[in-house]
Amino acid sequence: MTHLLTENPHLHDFSSPTPRTCRSSHRQPPELLSEGIFQRILSWERKKAERSRKCVLLMLLDVERVLLKNPSNRVLSGIALALSSPTRETDIIGWYQRNSVLGIIFTELRKTDRTSLQNLMSAEVVARLRANLGQERADRIRIAFHFFPEDWDKLSGNGLIDDKLYPDLLEHNHARKLSQLAKRAIDILGSVFAIIVFSPLFILISAAVKLTSKGPVLFRQERVGLYGRRFTFLKFRSMKCASDPRIHRDYIKRFIAGEIAKGQGIPFKIKEDPRFTRIGAFLRKCSLDELPQLINVLKGEMSLVGPRPAIPYEIDLYQIWHRSRFLGVKPGITGLWQVKGRSRTTFDDMVRLDLEYVKHWSLWLDIKILLHTPRAVLSGEGAY
Repeated sequence: MTHLLTENPHLHDFSSPTPRTCRSSHRQPPELLSEGIFQRILSWERKKAERSRKCVLLMLLDVERVLLKNPSNRVLSGIALALSSPTRETDIIGWYQRNSVLGIIFTELRKTDRTSLQNLMSAEVVARLRANLGQERADRIRIAFHFFPEDWDKLSGNGLIDDKLYPDLLEHNHARKLSQLAKRAIDILGSVFAIIVFSPLFILISAAVKLTSKGPVLFRQERVGLYGRRFTFLKFRSMKCASDPRIHRDYIKRFIAGEIAKGQGIPFKIKEDPRFTRIGAFLRKCSLDELPQLINVLKGEMSLVGPRPAIPYEIDLYQIWHRSRFLGVKPGITGLWQVKGRSRTTFDDMVRLDLEYVKHWSLWLDIKILLHTPRAVLSGEGAY
């Protein structure tokens, strides 16, 4: 039997808050929730955990191979009884994928030693499966554990989220697939058009950067985009080479912690930053340093409109609910907080504006933000 216990990258440290009340003594197998209801409850529990700072464990069992060869109710009842063994009355059992993958949602967990928790639950379920089905059948079932919040340090480079915990997000994105295709078409046409129109500026700014300071024309930085995936973010270089990044890192730490009052600055931009080159401050003031991000949009890493892409060391300081800002939509060059908030917002307010955009996204909202962006840029309010 293959158990995804020690090598699974989606694990974190949790344990049951109280001794569990087992259902192993029940004669009748538990009622299995349908796929739709089970996934909806998973979404609710994940969102509750964002606010309560408690943890959720999703245990998945791939039973497809067993049920294909033994499609009787007796076999399914034996599996359901085995799953009921480690659960409490507050835990949920149902179909994660109908007739294919069964799941248990363990709610309201505390952080503790994850290995002992996994081994305990796995050993108990495996023992029950073998007792109810026999070893040969039980050994065809694959078991995987998925913890929320995810341990970002242990996830792969493909992203910061475990997609097994977000079936609602994937379903929502699939439902608006046509709208997203239209958004992508606008991004491609808009970025190509803008690159052509602003090509003289690209040449002039490149020459000015090269002639006034040593170093490359473009500044490249790793950023976090849709689903937490990393990409190389492009800007015209506005700072001296070998500038100390600790200045910005300390600023971001204080900004996220709420130590910087409204009006004193905006994310990623520090007023009177000593690292600016002679032309760099002007480029930042006019947001001209952002033009190379049109290349990121053309490549599909960003959109014309969306939340600003996060810096990796920034997300290390996030609360759990903050990271929802990069779920569901790509990061953008402009966005709701740029035209509505800028320096008037705290970090939490900025995230709330991003979440408002994610929740209410539409093509018409994108168009309205794009139409308001030139006014926000030309006013220079909050731009340093």
